[in-house]
Amino acid sequence: MRLVLPAVLAAGLPLWLTGCTLTTEGGAVHAERRQLLLVSAQELDQAAAQGYAKLRADAAKKGALNAEPALTRRVRAIAARIEPVTGVFRRDAPGWNWEVNVISSDELNAFCMPGGKIAFYSGLIRQLSLSDDEIAIVMAHEISHALREHSREQVSEAMAAQTAIGVGVALLGLGDASTSVAGSLYEALLATKFSRVHEAEADRIGLELTARAGYNPQAGVTLWQKMIRANSGGHPPQFLSTHPAEQERVEQIRALLPTVQPLYEATRRREENP
Repeated sequence: MRLVLPAVLAAGLPLWLTGCTLTTEGGAVHAERRQLLLVSAQELDQAAAQGYAKLRADAAKKGALNAEPALTRRVRAIAARIEPVTGVFRRDAPGWNWEVNVISSDELNAFCMPGGKIAFYSGLIRQLSLSDDEIAIVMAHEISHALREHSREQVSEAMAAQTAIGVGVALLGLGDASTSVAGSLYEALLATKFSRVHEAEADRIGLELTARAGYNPQAGVTLWQKMIRANSGGHPPQFLSTHPAEQERVEQIRALLPTVQPLYEATRRREENP
């Protein structure tokens, strides 16, 4: 059966087709997936830089920005090992204007904004008693979101959805209330579906980055076990809010270990025998 599209929908097809692209190489973990990217990376990077600057300024006013020099040096040293190996997935990434800051807070949180702007909250490290290997797992996971441009993809998906909803409203003659309901439903579906895809990709890519940087990827298992315990205690880490840690996730990481463990061992051998 041949599908016949209304002219207004057919005219939008080139936008969808040209917007689908690959942001990274697949690496040893084969993290390949074409993405819909309708907004420019420059726009998102600029917005991220502005948001990060405000976050940093607010923390500084409270005396919470890099207030613990030893902890800041520890986190930055781990980042310095991970940043160069991001080139396996993106050639341009090692040249990003990376920035790493530690915020003194009980909040269990960490993130990497587009363009390599990293923030770690001291509560995550202290309350979960994270080792350097476990910090590397968290950091590499968050960096992977930036490498794959997940934020840009989410914005693009939302833009495409609003366009499609607007076209549907015009064709069906629905009012603004229907548009609002349709948009809300789509946002709920998008948050559920795509957050799981993004988290799975960040787990895969992050595990390889961790190994290539010389940190033991087996720490992924112990880290997420700690996350599960934190979750069950009623205070889940903020950066897990869209995708709670589950035993299934631990099993997925275990399944990847035979792929990434040799990369870790190779890095360690090079360091021991330069």
